[in-house]
Amino acid sequence: MNDYDDEDTAAVRLLQALIRNACVNTGEPDSGDEWKSVETLGEYLGVPGVVVEPAPGRQSVVYRIPGTTPGAPALALVPHLDVVPANVSGWSCDPFAADIREGYVWGRGALDMLNITAAMAVVFKQYLDGDVPPLPGDLVLAAVADEEAGGRLGAGHLVEHEWPLVACDFLLTEVAAPTFHRTPDPSLPVTVGEKGPGWRQIHAVGTPSHASQPFGSDNALLALADATVRLGTTPTPVSIDDGWNSFVDALGLPGDLANALKDPDRVDDAIEELALTEPALARWAHACTHMTVAPTMMQAGTKANTIADTATLSVDIRVLPGQSQDDVDAHIRKAMGEFLADRIEIEPIVVGPATRSDAAGSLWEAIADASEQHIGTRTLVPMMIPVATDARFFRQRGVTAYGVGWFDDDTNLADIIGMFHGNDERVSVTSVNRSVTFLESVLRNFGIRTAG
Repeated sequence: MNDYDDEDTAAVRLLQALIRNACVNTGEPDSGDEWKSVETLGEYLGVPGVVVEPAPGRQSVVYRIPGTTPGAPALALVPHLDVVPANVSGWSCDPFAADIREGYVWGRGALDMLNITAAMAVVFKQYLDGDVPPLPGDLVLAAVADEEAGGRLGAGHLVEHEWPLVACDFLLTEVAAPTFHRTPDPSLPVTVGEKGPGWRQIHAVGTPSHASQPFGSDNALLALADATVRLGTTPTPVSIDDGWNSFVDALGLPGDLANALKDPDRVDDAIEELALTEPALARWAHACTHMTVAPTMMQAGTKANTIADTATLSVDIRVLPGQSQDDVDAHIRKAMGEFLADRIEIEPIVVGPATRSDAAGSLWEAIADASEQHIGTRTLVPMMIPVATDARFFRQRGVTAYGVGWFDDDTNLADIIGMFHGNDERVSVTSVNRSVTFLESVLRNFGIRTAG
């Protein structure tokens, strides 16, 4: 038992409260109810922030503490408040009870990303209350809505319409990952970039007729079903860069396997081999080296006894650096073949480029300072993630954005990969409390490095 195992800390209690608010974002504009967690943060911090509500109940809240030195770089902490839905039947507990069992806080959002949301709020409160001196530059806390549905009503809205509220030079958000202990020397992964969204809806048109006489009918559903199978099974373009290579080196895998994972011509076979022993890591490796295409939802027809005259497919597509939206549409048409491609319409839904921040500068070095102090290493591993986060909105404004935290020593990357948006999502109490300590050190060292 050590101090980090304490279940009765401000961060753990706040995490539980945020989980229990059940700010579930289904993607519909009237879901989310982030106002509940805005109220929770206001009660915890003791003062109201600036609330921005682009749609009823879809609230983000922003706090800003002025710095002491004009012109010093501003740092923003940008956690999100919403969570994805949870199918209760797949859980061993109530996903919104936030119970503590076996040293873990269980619940939807525990990892994604309410653990870091709570830790950031606890650290920010120290500056808000004057318990620690202000930083040279402004310090911003922007707890945002709608990240789980693309951020249009959250960070995206703030950056586009309320930039003076959240203006910053550096930013901390997600994704935090556990320390790598797979090589003789530990290393800390830091998220520096992410794939870009290329979400599409694909529409097919047929001719309505009575379903009792299907012979020779023009069924939009059949055409789209064929297209769906082709999209889901056609190999996608590969892209490997130096960032992926350094990430693979930090994993400490056997030499032949590691080399194959860095070879565009052998990476698919290497992923198949890795999947035999580490399936979660294999999925991550595939996503970080390929454009990914995942058909997710289909709607068709108007009635059970009527041949479908329309059908729509939703496809989650993610692109790597160097892959464009034109590449997405070209892949879709190639996968479908000429006949099917002539029957469908491709509609962009959420699109954007892959984004990346340089692994250098005052915030990077401040993270290394904290890592050296608490983990015993200055070795940071720049990590590209296959998911989209709110960091992309800020990177497109020239902001340097990272995701980082400090987990317990028993948690590994494969553990958290499997729980993001999955059943029985949980985070250890130790990890929550460690992340508070780690972020405290990052901010303190950032202040030292930007003091001028």
